[in-house]
Amino acid sequence: MAQIAQFGSMLPSHNLKRAGLRCAQQSSLSRPSRLWASARAAHVQEKGGNQKTKDHLSNLDKLLQKEAAPLPPRPMKSIDREQQSESNRNRGLLHGLNLAQIWPGGIPGRAVEAAAEMSPRRLTRIQQMLLNQQPEYSPRNHLGARWREYHGSRDWAGLLDPLDENLRREMVRYGEFIQAAYQTFHSDPATTEAGIKSWREVGLPDKSYHVTKSLYATSSIGLPKWVDDVAPDLSWMTQRSSCVGYVAVCQDEREIARMGRRDIVISLRGTATCLEWAENFRALLVPMEESNNQATEEDEAKVECGFLSLFRTQGEHTPSLAESVVQEIKRLLETYKGETLSITITGHSLGAALAVLVADEISTCAPDVPPVAVFSFGGPRVGNRAFAERIKANNVKVLRIVNNQDVITRVPGVFMSEELEQKLMNNAQVAGVVEFLTNKMPLAYSHVGTELRVDTRMSPYLRPDADVACCHDLEAYLHLVDGFLASNCPFRPNAKRSLFKLLSEQGSNVKKLYTSKAKSLTLKIENDGVVSMSKCLPSPSSS
Repeated sequence: MAQIAQFGSMLPSHNLKRAGLRCAQQSSLSRPSRLWASARAAHVQEKGGNQKTKDHLSNLDKLLQKEAAPLPPRPMKSIDREQQSESNRNRGLLHGLNLAQIWPGGIPGRAVEAAAEMSPRRLTRIQQMLLNQQPEYSPRNHLGARWREYHGSRDWAGLLDPLDENLRREMVRYGEFIQAAYQTFHSDPATTEAGIKSWREVGLPDKSYHVTKSLYATSSIGLPKWVDDVAPDLSWMTQRSSCVGYVAVCQDEREIARMGRRDIVISLRGTATCLEWAENFRALLVPMEESNNQATEEDEAKVECGFLSLFRTQGEHTPSLAESVVQEIKRLLETYKGETLSITITGHSLGAALAVLVADEISTCAPDVPPVAVFSFGGPRVGNRAFAERIKANNVKVLRIVNNQDVITRVPGVFMSEELEQKLMNNAQVAGVVEFLTNKMPLAYSHVGTELRVDTRMSPYLRPDADVACCHDLEAYLHLVDGFLASNCPFRPNAKRSLFKLLSEQGSNVKKLYTSKAKSLTLKIENDGVVSMSKCLPSPSSS
């Protein structure tokens, strides 16, 4: 250091100032080396220097260069590609889902809702409802001593809100009996004499039941007499007998033990022919029985003209629906005399209206008729208040499953619910007007029985603005029932029913998230090949 100080005194002052100015313009990291380099150059240039000074400068220059050398780069940890591949394979089935096919470009303005619908838990649930890799089933518990309660002995009190899981399964199962009635008609709609007398194959969803009789309803629209005189051969346009349902009996001993009794099911489909639609629009109330002088008009049970016509009209080659069902029930009661029996009548739309008429008819057809219950889906009003009181007096239990958005459940008659009617009746100022409309008007209809109300907007899969056809569709009803927990709860997250049938029948009313490219949607699951969406989960009635 003394040598450095001595060397510093040998340099001219003006050269040091210029060297210091240049160094001040450089960064702090290179300043020492550049300072000594400038001093060395100035000294060599003006004095020529001596060998000893040159040696000191050379050693100092080497020292500074060694300190300024950059550090060697830190070695990076190598990535184990095999370990990364193994990790990707273990991410689970969810990462095999092709989101690009299901989510076509996003939905503007629905970012929050879209994020919730595309969450991993939600996508996993969708896969389970589309595929049969991990089948799930609703509980099929032993009903035992409670079967009467599930059959409506207490009007389903305490079982509807929240919905009892056993009752949910029973309702879905009876709904699938109606689907079998639809399939039977559409697979063989012929109404010839040979077709009516031949045996119809019914694909029952529950193999423990066996069909004992096919049921027919006859539509009859009368034409003016002058039309019959001019063209007597037009009877085929005014009358038609069509298969409307069937009677089935449980024959499996294990299932009988599970249910606590032998169950007789009467299943009735909805409107399927043009003449049946014409009958639906004959909405005037008519008396069920021949008028007698003892009954006042207010006490007389009346039902819709078209429904009663379908129920009571005899066909050219077949008896009326009323006559057929009474004969079969009497035969079955005699066959299984001494056993614990129940009679369950289930129907959708028009079939729901006919189910109420059938229940009224068979409830008094024999001295000891077993308990009679009706499970109806999307049923219209059938009769007036006196008819509803008659059903109740005959101890017929009716459970109506109603969709809030289904307009069919509010016709025929005034578009007013029973709740609103009761509120108006409690108002003294308008009670008299409501009473007059209820008893005197030709469209004074009233619903029957207990109600379970579902809502299309509660489903995470259906569009909230679904059309009338979807809101009345039987499969949509079963979908809503399967997902119903309670009136104040969202859709059941662990709903079991497959979405495939709903997508097939109501694709335009299902959210785009589930319909985009649905026909070509496939999932490649590791090395198991390609799984088609047509392989859907079994319905809750399967075991």
